[in-house]
Amino acid sequence: MEKILIVEDEPAIAESVAYALKRKGFDVQIAPTLGDARQAMLAAPDLLILDLMLPDGSGFELIDEIAASGRGGSIIVLSSREDENDRVRALEGGADDYVTKPFSPREVVARVGAVLRRSASLTPAAKSTLPFTIDPDARKIAFEGHGIDLTRVEFDLLRLLTSEPEKVFSRSAMIDSIWGPGFALSDRTVDSHIKALRRKLSEAGGQSDWIETIRGIGYRFTLNSSSE
Repeated sequence: MEKILIVEDEPAIAESVAYALKRKGFDVQIAPTLGDARQAMLAAPDLLILDLMLPDGSGFELIDEIAASGRGGSIIVLSSREDENDRVRALEGGADDYVTKPFSPREVVARVGAVLRRSASLTPAAKSTLPFTIDPDARKIAFEGHGIDLTRVEFDLLRLLTSEPEKVFSRSAMIDSIWGPGFALSDRTVDSHIKALRRKLSEAGGQSDWIETIRGIGYRFTLNSSSE
C-alpha cells in the first residue's frame, strides 16, 4: 500500500483529497504545516501532495530540502499560484506534476496513479552491464561501494538512460517517461537535471561522459564515449 502525504493547511481541501485517495486504497496522512511535513517525511512516503503557501513557510522550501537530501518520493504540487515561474521552479526543483486550484479530487487521484506508475515502470539494465549498482526499491545508487546522493528526478533519469544503454533518448521522450506524456516542460529543464547528474557521477569518482549528448536530439548512456 503506497503512502501518500498531503501537505495542505486548508482542511476542506486536504480532507477531500485524502478521502478520495483512501477510497483507492492509499495510506494517507495530512500535515497542515511545513514543520508537521518534515516530521511526517521521516516515514518515507511514496508521494507528496504539496501546497506552496503554508502557514510557516513556502512549499518550495520542502522541495529544495528533498532535492538536497536525495531522498523522498514523488511530488505533486497543488497551488492557487498560476504563475509560469512558480510552475517552472517547482518542476525544475524535482516536482513531478503541478496542479492549479480549483481542481477535482478525482483528477488528483488520477495524477497520483500516473506518477506512481511512471516511477515503477522505469527498469534498470542488468547489473553486470553497469559500472555502478542501482537499487530500484531503495532508490539508491552506489559506485565502488559508495552511495551517490541523487534527487528523485536525477535517479529516475539515470534509471531511464541505463534501462537501454547506447539507446538515444530524445528530450521529449525523457519528459514523457519522467513527467508524463504531453507534459509542458522545457528542454532546458532536462538539460539542467542531466548537468547535475553528470557532476554527481564525476564527484563520486565516475565519468561524466557516461551520459553522452547527442546534439539536436537528446542523451544516451554509454561506456564508450570520451567526450560530451
